[in-house]
Amino acid sequence: MSLLPVAEAQKRLLALATPLPTETLSLTEAAGRWAAEAVIARRTQPAADLSTMDGYAIRFADLPGPWRVIGESRAGTGLARSVGYGEAARIFTGAPVPEGADAVLIQEEAAREGDRLRLAGEGPPRPGSNIRPRGSDFVENTRLVAKGDLLTPGRIAAAAVGGHGTLAVRRRPRVALISTGDELVPPGEAAEGAMLPASNGVMLHALIGAAAEVRDAGIVPDRLDALVRAFRTADADIIVTTGGASVGDHDLVRPALAEAGATLDFWRIAMRPGKPLLAGRLGGTIILGLPGNPVSAFVTAQLFLLPLIAHLGGAHAPIPRTERARLAAPLPAVGNRDDYVRATRAEGRVVPLPNQDSGALSMLAVADALIVRPAGFPAAAVDEIVDILRVA
Repeated sequence: MSLLPVAEAQKRLLALATPLPTETLSLTEAAGRWAAEAVIARRTQPAADLSTMDGYAIRFADLPGPWRVIGESRAGTGLARSVGYGEAARIFTGAPVPEGADAVLIQEEAAREGDRLRLAGEGPPRPGSNIRPRGSDFVENTRLVAKGDLLTPGRIAAAAVGGHGTLAVRRRPRVALISTGDELVPPGEAAEGAMLPASNGVMLHALIGAAAEVRDAGIVPDRLDALVRAFRTADADIIVTTGGASVGDHDLVRPALAEAGATLDFWRIAMRPGKPLLAGRLGGTIILGLPGNPVSAFVTAQLFLLPLIAHLGGAHAPIPRTERARLAAPLPAVGNRDDYVRATRAEGRVVPLPNQDSGALSMLAVADALIVRPAGFPAAAVDEIVDILRVA
């Protein structure tokens, strides 16, 4: 079986699933989800001309004054009358500009005695000075957030100011994590001899926990009946396995999936690390089998699991985008698989980490980027521009 290119595998994985049903949540609950529909402004912002400074609302035509102060305008409480010839109104930041006024004289440029006001500075205002015009941010019926946009803090704030208290989003995917391997013990327990603390489950939980409802099914031994039972009893939108997807005698994920009634869509990807990755369906559940080596599991989760969760959540662009960076150290030529090199970003450059072994968790602990090098690329020199993916 030939190795499947990464981009083709991502496309086929997303084609296995459709976005989940919608639900309506408060703004705080909707944060971090993807908008299930466009968010349209229900009001104009600002709804009136507002002062951007403390000072006095005046008519520009009355400069250089003097003026008679007739009242004040505060945020939320405007002046009940208009400003006429030779008149001024005390005004505060965020307060509505009274009718008739077309400039705000800041208080540092003014001198007041009782209700008499005169110009005291050297910089008189211009028409419209220190005024935030009505609708300068947006007007009613403006699209504030597009369907499929991630609801970032800024977009949540825009929705609130636009008149929304709730938003429609997609339900969070339910993800079941299954770690396979007779050599694994739960984190924190003694791991003697050939035994190994299980790290993939907690790593993946930390990676996706903000975007999905995660249930860690724990460690399943390398027995066909145990794996089949785990697959059939998992109640999830996505079942994620780590380990057991290669070709060894004890790699039982594929035969267990077949026994459970799953259909395999693809297996083995042209990437390093992460070749033994598989995807398929078991009824209405997506199966994603990640490699057992922790670095391989992490890299493939970045490229496949996170995009799948985003797709189910309604994201319009679930595949992560690369950035450009300048290389701080040389890299060798790439073989017949795409290479994802763990690296750190420092002073505008990207630095490949010295140990690229797929089990090197000490390197993964400091990595904040993957250098993406397509199959067949020649050696890269210092200062060459390369593609990178930021990772958490």
